[in-house]
This record gives sequence, structure tokens and C-alpha cells, in this order.
Amino acid sequence: MEDNTTVQEYIQQSRDFLQKAQQYLAADDLHEASEKGWGAASHMAKAVAHANGWEYQKHQQFNVVLNNARRKTGRDDIVLLSGVANQLHGNYYERKRFLDAEAIGLALHHVETLMGILEPLALDPS
Repeated sequence: MEDNTTVQEYIQQSRDFLQKAQQYLAADDLHEASEKGWGAASHMAKAVAHANGWEYQKHQQFNVVLNNARRKTGRDDIVLLSGVANQLHGNYYERKRFLDAEAIGLALHHVETLMGILEPLALDPS
């Protein structure tokens, strides 16, 4: 039961981060929108990792978890979508004038797609 509770907490945090990302984007806070978008993808990956018994303690393990998910689902688009999430994380280090609100909005849409692919792996890992 504890495991299912933790998975549900990660899923809910993922959804909350995506909602916050959209709010920050609307407010033109592109750094925060990007970071919350990354957080949404990362927490959904944590839900999948936890449900499947995969390790995810460090940022570098995000790609390992997503590659495991790609193999498990046969969804090659996970590679591209995870790259978009990583790019959002990288926006934190950019000056605002180099960030593009439309591109970030599109990236958030792709993160939402990724979350939709990953969530079933968290809820039913078999």
C-alpha cells in the first residue's frame, strides 16, 4: 500500500507542476515555466521508476528510466519527448532574452504527452 501511495504522490506532483508551468508561462515567467515543466516530467518518471522498482535518485537516471520505459512500451517517441523535458531543464541557465515563450509552450505540450505515455506504466507496471 505504501508503494501505491508514493506512486500516486509522484503522479499528483507531476500534474501540479504541469499546471504551475502553464500558469508561469501565461505570466511570462519563462524560467519558472521551464523548470516546472521539467519537474512534471521528472516526477512522472519517478512514479514509473518507483512502480517498476527502477532506481531514480539522481538527475542522470532520468534518461535511464525513460529508456527503460521506451523498451517496455515500444514507444520510440519517448526518446524525443524526454529530450524536450531535458531542454526545459536547461532553460534555467539561459538568459530570458534567449528563451521563446511559444517554444516553451510547445515543449510543455510535449511534456504532457510524455506524462500520458508514462502514467499507465506507473499505475499498472506489469
